Amino acid sequence: MPDTHGDFVWYELMTTNADAAQAFYGPLLGWEFKGSDTPGMDYRLISKDGVEIAGLLQLTQEMTDGGARPIWVGYISVEEIEAGVAKLKELGGTVLMGPNHLDGVGHMAFVSDPQGVPFYLMQPEGPEGQESQSFAKHAPREGHCAWNELVTTDPAAAKQFYTSLFGWEKSDEMDMGPMGLYEMYSVNGYTLGAMMAKPEMMPASAWIYYLRVPDIEAAAAFVRENGGQVMTDPMEIPGGDYILNGLDPQGAFFALIGTKGS
Repeated sequence: MPDTHGDFVWYELMTTNADAAQAFYGPLLGWEFKGSDTPGMDYRLISKDGVEIAGLLQLTQEMTDGGARPIWVGYISVEEIEAGVAKLKELGGTVLMGPNHLDGVGHMAFVSDPQGVPFYLMQPEGPEGQESQSFAKHAPREGHCAWNELVTTDPAAAKQFYTSLFGWEKSDEMDMGPMGLYEMYSVNGYTLGAMMAKPEMMPASAWIYYLRVPDIEAAAAFVRENGGQVMTDPMEIPGGDYILNGLDPQGAFFALIGTKGS
């Protein structure tokens, strides 16, 4: 199904050491990397089994001086970038950079929601009917993003913002007791992720992108042995998968999902 308004279409790691990040994530997720020939920046394309799914951006000194820090960010498709930016502002979001245009890729704006969570708006361009493979919409795919989760200080406001901006619809919910509701959202016929209240242990509201590994315990061991931190040990979730949260060697927060080896 071609990409349409409200789809997650790309993910990007901004980091202070692209070589070290490549050495960490490549073996962890079975990723391959190549240069993008983007003028004026070190931007690498990440592939899994020959399919491009994400990008790796080396932060410059100017970027870090301006406050940029290692982080994973997602790109969400809009039909028209100027209209998307205008709607975002109307709903209380902030434009941090852009919109900019990259030939053959599309129009992009780096923005944040009213609670300060950053992401990209993107009006993709390319062959008609193209579909991003970055997010595994319909079946589990190792090395791809499996779930998009927003933890926020104001779930009600976030719900209003994202459903109004992207046409997402609430599809299900799970009562997590003192932690409140875990509310799942769908777009274009599939479930894209969920929203929940920010736990006290998390320092700020954030989008969390769960990347699929074949064996969660082996992945946890790799993280620990290669300069990363496992912040939460593998925890079983409904459906039988296990998840963990961690920090990569440069300090970017990441999440993994997978099964336990026999």
